[in-house]
Amino acid sequence: MTSFTRRCLLASSLGLAFANTAFAQSDYPSKPITFVVPFAAGSATDQLARALGQSITEKTKQPVVVENKGGASGMIAAQAVAKAPADGYTVLITTNTTHAANEHLYKKLAYDPVKDFAPLSGLGKGGQVLVVPAGAPYKSVGELVAFAKANPGKLSFGSGSSSSRVAGEMLKQLAGVDILHVPYKSNPLAITDLLGGQINLMITDVSTGVPQIKAGKLRALGYSTQKRSAQLPDVPTIAEAGVKGYDMGYWFAAYAPANTPAPVVAKLNQLLNNAVASAAAKSFFDMSGSEPWTTTPAELAQFQSAETKKWGQVIKAAGITPE
Repeated sequence: MTSFTRRCLLASSLGLAFANTAFAQSDYPSKPITFVVPFAAGSATDQLARALGQSITEKTKQPVVVENKGGASGMIAAQAVAKAPADGYTVLITTNTTHAANEHLYKKLAYDPVKDFAPLSGLGKGGQVLVVPAGAPYKSVGELVAFAKANPGKLSFGSGSSSSRVAGEMLKQLAGVDILHVPYKSNPLAITDLLGGQINLMITDVSTGVPQIKAGKLRALGYSTQKRSAQLPDVPTIAEAGVKGYDMGYWFAAYAPANTPAPVVAKLNQLLNNAVASAAAKSFFDMSGSEPWTTTPAELAQFQSAETKKWGQVIKAAGITPE
């Protein structure tokens, strides 16, 4: 066989492989997609993932399976997606917990939030609500802070995500109080203990806290961002309530494993952007008090870089030692 023949055969093989790959990508999705969620069923991220999945299924006629892999502040889920095949059929629906905060909260991660992922799109942004049991003696942020100062170390706050954790630590720092932190695998689990009296307060996502607030089981004292929640218009911001400078929000975003083909990334970005604008997603945003937010993959990468720096500064200022 001549070298020319070998080159022709090689070119033919490469062309066939490229054609097969291009066909597979243009045919995407041709089988069910799995959305991996780093938190428990019922969490805000889980609810958003299911709303987006419903819309994508309607659009593509392919099922979207939501798989909850809670625990370790989202690291279990993030590691699983990082190691998944880079074919577009495994997507991480996550938050700033896994992709901005964790690298400052832990000495060692089992995944690299930049190198191991292909950014797909931002999904939404929102704030959190400071809640206490309905029967608690404090009826405002000011009363809570006064009680905490008069009883240092006697109050505890729970958190099931880094957003919740850092929000609580920021409250401690800016209000100058000593409150014990109790970690949980997810915010719904922390809410259960809050209702049971095992902890005294927490700052949680609105979708997790509002049902208990409306049921009269929890009392809302303050909202975590500089703007009040549309879901809780009568609840002042924590800053308004006297903790000057307090402002801590969160965001949702989607990522695929690194090296996912660019055409598949583009298709997923399109599907997710459309899903964020769907009726199912609108119901989630209205209920949770969060807002839709979409990006290109490049814009998400830039945003993530800036947020990682911001969260690092907040965590350091809060005096949190990496575990």
